[in-house]
Amino acid sequence: MNGNTDIRITTLAERPELVDALWGMKDSWPEFATQDPLAWLLYPRMVAELPDYVFVATDGTSGEVVAKAFSVPFALHTAGRDGQLPAQGWDRVLLWAFSDLRRAVEPDTVSAIEISIRPDRQGEGLSGRMLAAMREAARARGFAEVVAPVRPSGKPAEPDASIHEYAYRTREDGLPHDPWLRVHVRAGGVIDSVAPLSMTISGSLEQWREWTGLPFDTAGPVRVPGALTPVRCEPEQGYAVYVEPNVWVRHPLGPA
Repeated sequence: MNGNTDIRITTLAERPELVDALWGMKDSWPEFATQDPLAWLLYPRMVAELPDYVFVATDGTSGEVVAKAFSVPFALHTAGRDGQLPAQGWDRVLLWAFSDLRRAVEPDTVSAIEISIRPDRQGEGLSGRMLAAMREAARARGFAEVVAPVRPSGKPAEPDASIHEYAYRTREDGLPHDPWLRVHVRAGGVIDSVAPLSMTISGSLEQWREWTGLPFDTAGPVRVPGALTPVRCEPEQGYAVYVEPNVWVRHPLGPA
């Protein structure tokens, strides 16, 4: 899974000594987006129990971690799921993956969970390379498909736009309008559906003020930098809730 000599991409299982550097790598996630309760619960378990599905990219000169990616195997084509990607997106696929692991259910699909690039190394094409490494690893393990609940990178600039319209918006060349969706489609992915409630983050008004620096003192939608949709503020009730939509992309894989 090596690219050119400048960047080396491996799994965490292959290089377990990089676990601390993986956790310590800077990324560009807004603070509120790191508060999903399932992330707090299950990210450590991905590292501890599924290191073959965690990827790290290191700089060939410095040896520093410059990108990371997480994925999980799960059973999509099973009773009650029937090959349908869930409206609850990111949150639901994580729950499915660890439920399947606990019950020893044989996985048939890999879902991407996150691909993050160190901010000073963005714009070098590393996101596409990490996606390619994830696809190649899944193919080598005999999986026929990788799916991804994609967080469209351009959507924060249009928080009031309908995700159902935005997800299918294209350029003149037919490729997606959104840059991150465009990377997936160029890699062979196909937009499948919208996951309208892919991640839900709730917090007290005090927590949201700490996460964002905004007052959160007026009822109704609050536009938060980095959010794909407005956050719903309920000052009389003392809380605010963010429901993030994602876009499901399917990546069919050829034979290994």
